[in-house]
Amino acid sequence: MAETEIEWTDATWNPVAGCSIMSAGCTNCYAMQMAKRLEAMHVSKYEGLTRKSGKRVIWNGVVRTDTAALEIPYKWKKPRKIFVNSMSDLFHDQVDEGFIREVWQVMEETPHHNYQILTKRPERMLSVLDNLGSKVLSNVWLGTSVEDEHVVGRVDHLRHVPAAIRFISFEPLIGRVGEVNLSNIQWAIVGGESGRNARPIREEWIDEIYDQCSVYDTAFFFKQWGTWGKDNKKRSKKANGREYRGRTWDEMPEQKETLLGV
Repeated sequence: MAETEIEWTDATWNPVAGCSIMSAGCTNCYAMQMAKRLEAMHVSKYEGLTRKSGKRVIWNGVVRTDTAALEIPYKWKKPRKIFVNSMSDLFHDQVDEGFIREVWQVMEETPHHNYQILTKRPERMLSVLDNLGSKVLSNVWLGTSVEDEHVVGRVDHLRHVPAAIRFISFEPLIGRVGEVNLSNIQWAIVGGESGRNARPIREEWIDEIYDQCSVYDTAFFFKQWGTWGKDNKKRSKKANGREYRGRTWDEMPEQKETLLGV
């Protein structure tokens, strides 16, 4: 995969395919349905990664690495923001540390790109990077997903990850997150859920995150209302749009000196 419609990045790169459900934020993951569609198109990388659960398609826990995909970023000469593993989680337990080291080498050798790695497993991210002794790369941004207050503890793991940029994806935002310590978190992405089974988002949940971003000087990016608008009406994603507090919010983190530790 390459070009993408994800608002906060330019391209996707998937050296890993397949995942497993981790928390409530995974329930309607677009990648599960996409993997099934790619399998139907006879893309071998995505064969046998999902199963049916009632009327839903869900991950079956099979995770597959793709060594050939490691060559892709070298072929992109124009600088891009690259979302790493939109179809998986680089820090899934089934991804070997040696393969993660290879991914790191690719990113180090292509400094003209900025890589955005998002995980629901920041505790493994921290452990693996400690084990690998990987140096901090100024072009690699490391983040975690937080969909509600039940998983806000992920932020504490993220804060200790050695990274140039640390970020949180509050998407799909399906509940309030409460008070979150955003110290040493440079970027926050907020978005509602899309699709037929999308769960509602509430404006006060967004307000809570926005206010805390202001306190901690964290860049704020509002991705979308999703299927549910601020008036609690269900419409298409396009109809609900991206406007919050009368404007769109596309703030990005500043590229500062490498941040070692917290």
